[in-house]
Amino acid sequence: MTRFLQVLFIIICLRANVSAQINSQPITIGQTATLWSDILQENRHINIYLPEGYNAADTVRYPVIFVLDGGMEEDFFHLAGIVRYNTQPWIARFPRSIVVGIENTNRRRDFTFAVPNTDFIEKAGFKKTNFPQYGQSAKYIGFLEKELQPWLSKNFRVSEQRTVIGESLAGLLASEILLRHPQLFSTYIIISPSLWWDDESLLKTAVNVTPARVYIGAPNKAEDKRMYEDAVKLYDHIKAAKNIEAVFDYLPEELHSTVIHQAVYNAFKKLYPKTALSQ
Repeated sequence: MTRFLQVLFIIICLRANVSAQINSQPITIGQTATLWSDILQENRHINIYLPEGYNAADTVRYPVIFVLDGGMEEDFFHLAGIVRYNTQPWIARFPRSIVVGIENTNRRRDFTFAVPNTDFIEKAGFKKTNFPQYGQSAKYIGFLEKELQPWLSKNFRVSEQRTVIGESLAGLLASEILLRHPQLFSTYIIISPSLWWDDESLLKTAVNVTPARVYIGAPNKAEDKRMYEDAVKLYDHIKAAKNIEAVFDYLPEELHSTVIHQAVYNAFKKLYPKTALSQ
């Protein structure tokens, strides 16, 4: 190749690259809103995925799936993808849904309930210094019930069907809501819940008979036997309750750090087993 042809080839490649950049478009999967909370006394960033065909002028109302660890750098992005996949017309496992991710500011503070002392923290294998703030789940639950849910009802076409997804400390919070405030959600996806908080005192809470679907998932028990056993105890605690449809799922190939994605996918399969193919 002559020098001239080499230069011409480089120019063509550069022009093609510039053209590709000019013609590119961003990919958008949702929107982010900032909501001031009087209860929490801070701004909270709310990520929202709206299903295909969503139209604010329509009369259609959509179920809402709440992701407690719902920041873009947390679980919102990949869990919204699972919801989108399962609601495609060739899957149709459950109705197209709105996904609401609540970005964290201090999850150890917000996802744990008040306790008389914190001696149990070190007994559970953690350092007290890891929890400089804790025990304010009551405020966070109040934020969900009195601020976030009404705000969503005012601004989006939401139905009364609500699902909450929580893993680890968020699983502890989801378990607390199930046992103490069951009216807030109709479906609970609880994964590897940190029920060690306050020496498993939450498991002594009486089960309310509010109708609900509950999935409880646990990763490999060799990694954390106590966490696995606590998940089993939670399942045993609620499975006999009237009007609760409970499912336990053991995922031995997953670790605490990897379990949420597969568990949420499994939860939708087990809670909504009927697909378009089987109808």
